[in-house]
Amino acid sequence: MLQALIIFVAQLIYVPVLTLRTITMVKGMKGKASALGTLEGVIYVGAIAIVFSDLSNYLNMAAYAIGFGVGLYIGQIIEQKLAIGYVSIEVNLMNKNEALTNRLREVGFSVSTGEVEGMNEAKRYRLDCTARRDREQEFIQIVSSYEPSAFIVSYEPRNFKGGYITKAMKKRKEKFLKSKEKSNATL
Repeated sequence: MLQALIIFVAQLIYVPVLTLRTITMVKGMKGKASALGTLEGVIYVGAIAIVFSDLSNYLNMAAYAIGFGVGLYIGQIIEQKLAIGYVSIEVNLMNKNEALTNRLREVGFSVSTGEVEGMNEAKRYRLDCTARRDREQEFIQIVSSYEPSAFIVSYEPRNFKGGYITKAMKKRKEKFLKSKEKSNATL
């Protein structure tokens, strides 16, 4: 029974680590991905060794499978809370809405606007924004409060070059490097 509990807990740790490793790998965070991969490997080998040590113990196998399923659920919750990365959001509106655009900019979203042509040459207005993923729902709530019938689409961009987001990322990187230099100088 103790082995089954160990296996279950190992899976509760292993699968969220696997989820985070996959995310960091996809986002190009090589160092974090490799560190998480090492931790993932250690946990996996330990848990699977216990399972394979006694293949007649179905409780251990069940603990492994159930722990994996529950671990996936926990991993998904963690991923949603961390919201690593950026999201590009497009909003199509029937009419130009300056109040909405101004409100989005007031709360710190970079918004580009433009007139587009819809079906049957209908004039529409489009808002484009790239923001941190943890602010996506805030953006959607603001748009929905001003334009309940707006068509909103979001997706994760893979690369950036130029623009508001790139400048902000460069400033954060420079600030990080300066603070790292100061901490190394004090050692």
